[in-house]
Amino acid sequence: MKLLVTGGAGYIGSVVAARLLESGHEVVVLDDCSTGHEDAVPTGATLVRATLRAAASDVLSGGFDGVLHFAAKSLVGESVEKPGLYWDKNLGESLALFDAMRVHRVPRIVFSSTAATYGEPERTPIAETDPTRPTNPYGASKLAIDTTLAEYARMYGIGGVSLRYFNVAGAYGTYGERHTVETHIIPNVLKVPLGERESVSIFGTDYPTEDGTCIRDYIHVVDLAAAHLLALDACAPGTHEIFNLGSGSGYSVREVIDVCREVTGHGIDAVESPRRPGDPAVLVASSAKITERLGWKPERDLRAMVTDAWAFASR
Repeated sequence: MKLLVTGGAGYIGSVVAARLLESGHEVVVLDDCSTGHEDAVPTGATLVRATLRAAASDVLSGGFDGVLHFAAKSLVGESVEKPGLYWDKNLGESLALFDAMRVHRVPRIVFSSTAATYGEPERTPIAETDPTRPTNPYGASKLAIDTTLAEYARMYGIGGVSLRYFNVAGAYGTYGERHTVETHIIPNVLKVPLGERESVSIFGTDYPTEDGTCIRDYIHVVDLAAAHLLALDACAPGTHEIFNLGSGSGYSVREVIDVCREVTGHGIDAVESPRRPGDPAVLVASSAKITERLGWKPERDLRAMVTDAWAFASR
């Protein structure tokens, strides 16, 4: 298939683009490289450096079989400080993309959504049928995109799949995390053995969990890419499906730090700090639906995520 990957110069988008090329697809990447990196675009993919609003229609006029949509602003803190930016870039540019798909009759799209659409859950693991009550503009803008995509599917016959997940980790060879503002725990912990910071903070050690620290869901980026390829084949005309991607159990902050110590062979100083306001004890998603429907399940554990992330960061 001829496929457009928006945000394909970013972390997840570049890995998915690489896997698509390996599977024999033709890939065009549309990315303004405001947060991505031009050298992360896989060899064999064509890069169009522009925003979705400026270029989606022109690009899709060339005839495409599908879109994988990763382009987005994704920092929760920034979304609280600049909500208008997130509504404009996330929802506004997605609208431009969806309308270009309608005009040029592109039949399918896989959207990289987020489990932040659920907000603070009533239960864990979170299922697709649970209430969506996002607690920040980032999650709210992603939920709005899901809703809009459902309408485009209903009205124009597009086949859409939204994939909701929490934390992505690991690397795929030369494709890994290179964020200007790094908010993810594994690359931040690995900065200690790299000599880029002296310690890491554990925010809260009195949660009702086995070791007192928060539990979060993590998925290896290669497993995530596999889910996107399966979802691409599962897009059905006129329907919009939502699938959660999760481990079903998650890992605690202490577990993550301990595995980083073991993999790197370095002592990593962890400073115990007070809880951060609004941090739930456990955030874990259920992947039962996608396992049953598409046969996907995560294959790589926390050690594999850290091992691959360390190999990328220390190369």
